[in-house]
Amino acid sequence: MRKIIVVLILLAVAGGGAFFFFWSKETAPKYKTVKVTKGDMEAVVTATGTVNAVTTVLIGTQVSGAVKNIYVDFNSPVQKGQVIARIDPGIFQALLDQAAANLLAAKSNLVKAKASLEDAKRTLERNKELFKRDLIAKSELDTSGTNYETAKAQITASEAQIAQTTAALNLAETNLRYTQITSPVDGIVDSRKVDVGQTVAASFHTPTLFTIAQDLTKMQIDSNVAEADIGKVVVGMPVEFTVDAYSEITFKGVVSEIRNAPIIVQNVVTYDVVAKVDNTELKLKPGMTANISIIHSKRKNILKVPNSALRFSPANYKRDGTQGRIEGAGVWIEENGVLKRVKVTTGISDGIFTEVITGEVKEGQGLIAESIEKPKGYNHGGPRMF
Repeated sequence: MRKIIVVLILLAVAGGGAFFFFWSKETAPKYKTVKVTKGDMEAVVTATGTVNAVTTVLIGTQVSGAVKNIYVDFNSPVQKGQVIARIDPGIFQALLDQAAANLLAAKSNLVKAKASLEDAKRTLERNKELFKRDLIAKSELDTSGTNYETAKAQITASEAQIAQTTAALNLAETNLRYTQITSPVDGIVDSRKVDVGQTVAASFHTPTLFTIAQDLTKMQIDSNVAEADIGKVVVGMPVEFTVDAYSEITFKGVVSEIRNAPIIVQNVVTYDVVAKVDNTELKLKPGMTANISIIHSKRKNILKVPNSALRFSPANYKRDGTQGRIEGAGVWIEENGVLKRVKVTTGISDGIFTEVITGEVKEGQGLIAESIEKPKGYNHGGPRMF
């Protein structure tokens, strides 16, 4: 009798398990749904850019020579006109002294030429009187006239020599002055590319000795925006961005320039969008990579649906029911076990949600986002019997 009772109990448990198995299989939901919500939305264009100083000045040298002194280093603050390095001035000082001596010699020659002119003039005047009295020959008078004209020409030559040596002196003074490397702006030394004793040659091009960021409290981001999105961007749009160094902080800026020159890399066209950023706290540093979002549209208290609901379509559904024509945007709902498509007109999107402008959907309504129906024979959530 006891064995019979045990068998009956086992049969009852097995039957209950089988009933629960098939009941859970038939009654399990076939679709995953998402809710229609209301709220604010921002449509953005995303891009990657680089943080740079607004003005970066490359400091070079116009004279060649060995670097004798360096007065600043990385991150040193500098002021306009401050001497930051010095090229060995020895050769240039010698050239200046030589040019000054040449100028003195030229001025002495001018004095000598003026004295010769006065002498030639007196001789000419005297010979004119003597010639009138027939005391000298005509040839002697002509010679004194020639000497006078020659003395006058020598004055002009001496004056030209003074101008030439003056120019050479000015050049020597300029070259000597160029041995002192000065900062043309107020700023901070971003990089130093020379050391004391290093020889720099300015024969063919101006070598860069320092890079100075003019004002690190105001930075800019140079970002590459895809050609498909560039039409949405307008100067003055707000910008939000993050950098890896401060991933928890969202920095803000504004679009200041959209450059027309295309950037083409492997047939991909982008455009440089420049955003101005305040950096009063000096957290941003040149060269940082910025992940930026350019906010081109904002909506307040709008009806919005998850993009997954707009992407959903039953496997056996044809877009127009027969011929596959595009019907526009739509979402799917389930009524009494039957799928129904609801046409909607969409607005902006933030990549996760999309604005619904018109359509028979309402806040809180469930929309189908994904089919979760399992293959035949799959036990969805039912207990297993051992």
